[in-house]
Formats: sequence, structure tokens, C-alpha cells
Amino acid sequence: MPQWFNTWEEIGLITFNDLNGDGAVQYSAGQNNELTIDRDILFLASPEIAGLPAWVVALVAAGGLAAALSTAAGLLLVISAAISHDLLKKQFAPGISDKQELLAARASSAFAIGVGIYFGINPPGFVMETIALAFGIAASALFPAIFLGIFNKKMNKEGAIAGMLAGLIFSVSYIVYFRFMGGDPNDYLLGISAQGVGLPGMILSFVVTLGVARLYDAPPSDIQEMVEHLRYPENA
Repeated sequence: MPQWFNTWEEIGLITFNDLNGDGAVQYSAGQNNELTIDRDILFLASPEIAGLPAWVVALVAAGGLAAALSTAAGLLLVISAAISHDLLKKQFAPGISDKQELLAARASSAFAIGVGIYFGINPPGFVMETIALAFGIAASALFPAIFLGIFNKKMNKEGAIAGMLAGLIFSVSYIVYFRFMGGDPNDYLLGISAQGVGLPGMILSFVVTLGVARLYDAPPSDIQEMVEHLRYPENA
């Protein structure tokens, strides 16, 4: 085998188990397969397989790490601000001080970091599968409310909250059942796997949002004017 094979075999991303003792690698489907390849190697080992120098491999790893850290930092800021300010101070405890709000932001950041570490150590799937699951939840819970909030001036908070909760509960339940509780793939809704939960979840959220919004009054005129301003730039 080439040198790069031995390098990544030492790390454990490639494992070779000579089942028949012939000294040759047998790579096939089924129980006779002797070679196991971690999917991450497709990204990590590509520069070395192509014969590029070691510093290119280092740049690839550094770029991936920098992208992960920058994204995580931005998401942590959003999570902490949403929980401490938008949810806690604006809704449940408007009388808290700035110091208490800061403590709540730090606590929510610590909790989010703990959740991120757990799923980093125990990922629900390959990295692209994990990204698909995350975007599926976002499409189910957030996209309909954002879209209708801009393009439908009659959209009210009751409809938005109901649609977000419906999409969130459906998508998370679907993912947990099929990815963590051993759900049978034959029971997929319309044959859609957990990675594609964003499509049915988004449709459900749209239906619930529009249905509940019709049961309540339209938002105040100043809110509708703000939405109109979002649609058209100033002086347009």
C-alpha cells in the first residue's frame, strides 16, 4: 500500500484486518471485507493522496478548524443573546438587571457548549448528515416564520409561534426516533429520511402558521408599516 495508507492507519482512520491471512487487502461488501475507511479521510487525506507537501495538509486542517471555531463563536453569541435578552428579559422577567441578564447569557452559552461537545464526541452521523439534520430543523422551525413575516403583513405572533413550535417538535421528534431510537426506515414518512425532514417539517409549519394566524387579529399598523419597509428600500 502507498505511504499515505500507513500514515492514516496509524491514526486509526483506516483499519486493515487480514481475515484470511493472505497479506492482501480484500475490500468488498459483506462479512469478508477487510478494510474499513473513516469518511473523514476523504477530506483530511486528499492533499497527501494527491502528493502535495505536508504544509498543505496543515493548511487544510487549520482552515477547517478556523471555520468551525468562527461559526461556533457566532452561534454562541446568538444563542446567549436570544435566551438572556429576547426570551428571558423581554418575555418572562422584564425586571432583571443587566448583571442578571449577563449571568443568564453566560449560563446559556455554557449549556450550548456542553451540548456541542457531547454531539461532537457522539455525532448523530457523518458530518454532512449532521449538517443536513441541523438545517432540516432550521427549515422546519424558522424559515416559514421568517418568510411569512416579511411577505405577509397579516402575519401575527400567535401564528408565528404556533408554526415554529409545530415545525420544531415535528422535526426533532422525527430525527430522534429514526436516528437515536432505532426507527425502521420502512416507516419513513413518504420515504423521506431524517436528513430530509426539513421538507415535510417546513410544509407543516407553513400550514400551522397560516391556520393559526387566521384565528387572531392582524398585527398593529406600525408593525405592518415596518414589514412594508423591509420589502422596499428607502426612497424606492
